[in-house]
Amino acid sequence: MTGSSDVTAARAALERGRGVLIVAPPAVEQARLLWDLLPSGPAAGGVAPRTLIITADADAAVAWASAAPAGCTAHPVTGFDRTLRLLAHGQIDVLAGTPADLAALTARGGTGLKLETVAWVVLAWPEAIMATAQTELLDTLLTQMPDAKRIVLSWNPAALESFLERHAPRAHLVGDLPLDADGRPPRPVGPARYALVTHEGRSAATREALDALDRPDVYLWHRGTTCPQRTDAVLCLDLPTRGELEMIAASGPVVLLLSPGQLAYARAIAAPLSALPLPAAARAARTAGDALRAEITARLDQGNLEPEMALLEPLLARHDAVEVAAAVLALRPGGGGAAKTGAPQPAPTGAAATPEFAKLFVNVGRKDRVGAKDLVGALTREIGLARDQIGRIVVRDAFSVVEVAPGAAERAAQGLCATTIRSRRVQARPYREA
Repeated sequence: MTGSSDVTAARAALERGRGVLIVAPPAVEQARLLWDLLPSGPAAGGVAPRTLIITADADAAVAWASAAPAGCTAHPVTGFDRTLRLLAHGQIDVLAGTPADLAALTARGGTGLKLETVAWVVLAWPEAIMATAQTELLDTLLTQMPDAKRIVLSWNPAALESFLERHAPRAHLVGDLPLDADGRPPRPVGPARYALVTHEGRSAATREALDALDRPDVYLWHRGTTCPQRTDAVLCLDLPTRGELEMIAASGPVVLLLSPGQLAYARAIAAPLSALPLPAAARAARTAGDALRAEITARLDQGNLEPEMALLEPLLARHDAVEVAAAVLALRPGGGGAAKTGAPQPAPTGAAATPEFAKLFVNVGRKDRVGAKDLVGALTREIGLARDQIGRIVVRDAFSVVEVAPGAAERAAQGLCATTIRSRRVQARPYREA
């Protein structure tokens, strides 16, 4: 628990130029102290935004904007055009977004995000940000805001030791470190099940979880409520602390509704932690699996796989062919997307015509040790493009040509310009045929 003394001490530390480290579970509702520390009301002189909240994904950015107190204009980066318009008119007090989205906004120059005007920066659970391979982008953003007051939210500060040393040294601590009496990470409370949900889909997921549990007496728990002595199951609508989970588990079997960024924390406080399949998720998984198998079948029917077979032949001598195929799928961006190569791939017979893609010139190529997979990784992990928004990638000696969906071309170019691949700063622009 935190109180007025925590707020006073944290404010004093910020005024002295020190960062503040708040230990809290990775949920917006668990970090109410943050709003007491941040400035309220619009900044003088129309400077916008005064505060950045850097999140692991766009869904978390939406959650932060929804939780902003009255009188605070908070905006999640869900679309660049609208965000740029609001920035141009100084209509944002707090801007929440991922490192990739914020970096893309800074690449717009005079019409984009101006990091030098940001006075406060909140790092919302960097543990989850680092799990999305955005650490380098985050480092770059923070080095461009050396004078901004920094607040770090973390559920596992021990995992952030080197990061905190770089960006928030000697930070003032608020809350208790997750350690037992012997100074070790505490053991999980006990078993639980979970379902992954989005911010917008939480209500629908609650109904589906109740159907999946199929128990006569399910208690819906949220912060501030007390569980009955005994019930058939407890469905947690909010993310509990370790102490709250101990109380909840005493009432009955526990089910947690989690965002993807909360899963690592949940595994630290509950074990074994197993998935509760929801009907809609199961249907979606079956549909996606059917589509992927159809895509693979169509590619097999096209033939011309000799180069790939030669590459895999040494592995097939040591491993089962099914295991090799599964490993190849696991290595694809998105964990199962179709391969993207520099060679043209004809459309399957009878397939719908492929939509026209926009071409981007990118200033890195084979001489920079850059391959198609490096560019696909940057587009998917750093910039957040979906697999079906990326077309052919042709890697030349001195440059590459990347095809992307027309609606994503501007975002891809801006994001690539804020990216470093194999230590080379990337420049991207529309490709013009010679």
